[in-house]
Amino acid sequence: MVLCDCVNPLTEQSIPTNTRAPCYEIMEKVREFHPWFGLEQEYTLMQNNWPLGWPQGGYPNLHGRYYCSVGAEFIFGRKIVEHHYRACLHAGIRVGGTNSEGMPGQWEFQVGPSEGIQIGDDLWMARYILLRVAELYGVSVSFHPKPMPGEWSGSGLHANFSTFAMREPGGLAEIKKAIEKLSHKHMQHMSLYGANNQERLTGKEETSHYDVFTWGCGDRNSSVRINRKTEKDGKGWLEDRRPGANADPYVVIAILVKTICLDS
Repeated sequence: MVLCDCVNPLTEQSIPTNTRAPCYEIMEKVREFHPWFGLEQEYTLMQNNWPLGWPQGGYPNLHGRYYCSVGAEFIFGRKIVEHHYRACLHAGIRVGGTNSEGMPGQWEFQVGPSEGIQIGDDLWMARYILLRVAELYGVSVSFHPKPMPGEWSGSGLHANFSTFAMREPGGLAEIKKAIEKLSHKHMQHMSLYGANNQERLTGKEETSHYDVFTWGCGDRNSSVRINRKTEKDGKGWLEDRRPGANADPYVVIAILVKTICLDS
């Protein structure tokens, strides 16, 4: 498999939808920061335009034993999920883990940690492989941020980020500086974090409000979260919980670096 940059054959410039090209240029400018990323890709397996495992046209019991669960009455599509991560590992993609999510038929895989442009390449290809694997089982994949209305979990693309300074002793202070910068650019980030994302970010179902920036330690309802280990160690990384599942990874990592490292 080969991932290609698409260019205009006459001008040899990248086409407008080739978001990798400008992202690569930005990552070249911040090499000395050694930016690391880890992306958490949530998605929903669908069959006949309905979540896998749901009664066709009907609804299962509300949230309960679906998240990180076991048992055929709670888990749907595990064979697809395990086929996918093995295919990704075979392709050389750094997949860190998988888990079932809060809604039946909803899953997540994590890619990273990877430095710079590599995380975008890996996630883009991991999505492609997921779609190809799902084909074999007669199942489609939805990256919609809110695949089912109501009190069901939405799907995000949580972005974990750190610089070299954040990972060193005293890095927590650098993380808090980064969060302050993010707070001033909130709506700009939201405009780039995926279509229909406002349907997911309601302040419920472990989300923040779309138009309000918040942060906290161990707080799943915040825009940006500092995990408990980072708080305890005084160094580590931050988690931007705002991007929707359909967000472009190149756009997400580029705007994070521009805001935090380039102050632009």
